[in-house]
Amino acid sequence: VVVNHVEMDHTGALPEVMEVAKPEKLFCSPKGKENLLKHFHRDDWPYEVVKTGDRLSLGGRTVTFIETRMLHWPDSMFSYLMEDRLLISQDAFGQHWATSGRFDDEVDRGELMQQAAKYYANILLPYSNLVQKLLGDLGEMGLEPEIIAPDHGLSWRKDPGMILEAYGRWSQQRAKPKVVVVYDTMWHSTERMAQAIAEGLAREGVEYLVMDLKVSHRSDVVTELLEAKALLVGSPTFNNGMLPTVADFLHYLKGLRPRGKIGAAFGSYGWSGESVKLINAELEAMKVDLVDEGISVKFAPSGDDLKRCRELGQRVGRTVKETL
Repeated sequence: VVVNHVEMDHTGALPEVMEVAKPEKLFCSPKGKENLLKHFHRDDWPYEVVKTGDRLSLGGRTVTFIETRMLHWPDSMFSYLMEDRLLISQDAFGQHWATSGRFDDEVDRGELMQQAAKYYANILLPYSNLVQKLLGDLGEMGLEPEIIAPDHGLSWRKDPGMILEAYGRWSQQRAKPKVVVVYDTMWHSTERMAQAIAEGLAREGVEYLVMDLKVSHRSDVVTELLEAKALLVGSPTFNNGMLPTVADFLHYLKGLRPRGKIGAAFGSYGWSGESVKLINAELEAMKVDLVDEGISVKFAPSGDDLKRCRELGQRVGRTVKETL
């Protein structure tokens, strides 16, 4: 038995497997053994700790082990079947996608890459530096997989280089001239501001997407933000803060540690008006470069207020084009 990753969606059935298979050895990384003991409290299992470069002969097959610490747990590792050039990559290169297809050539390529991007953006983005190191390590070891088989989603057999190239691009967090406008609204005032900002972006000819957090899940917003240069966040003031959906999104995004973004805040209020300042503080904590102090409007936006929003959209659009 080889345990590439200890997380319970990978090892939940391990006690039953060990009971039925009664393997001579259970191969895992050093942290793998430590975490298996903490999860299952079975010091009677036949652990065999392996490290990067260790090999296991199976007669007609040879397995090479590669530690991939923090991709995305400390215990993570890959197993590479040398004769088949098959990389069993646990969480890396995967997708959270339920489909009747099993391989990349059995589904629409565009949808597959969208699902792979969503997986990367929401799980592996904080570890982008380690992804770059891993890709370099695979090259230094001379491993050129013909098939990449992740534990989640489809395996890559037609063009494994496509997902390797995508991971190289995503891990560098190279942006394109794209802007994501995300907001929630109470009585449509902040929504109208978002639409006016979008009009300004359109005038500058940059790609943009407006996403309402009432209907857009935070994981989908993060996916769209993966290759975007700018993030604009809007919320009305609610109980001296921002709407819970916006606060939730910003808290979630902060944990993913995006790099190299520019942004701004906007929103409406009735009397206290804290939302824009609070959003700015969250963006600055993520090292987002603010291009504006933000636009805060009392109650419903006037014609002049909407003009300011359009101008903000244009300024962001110009800045995006100038910095790329």
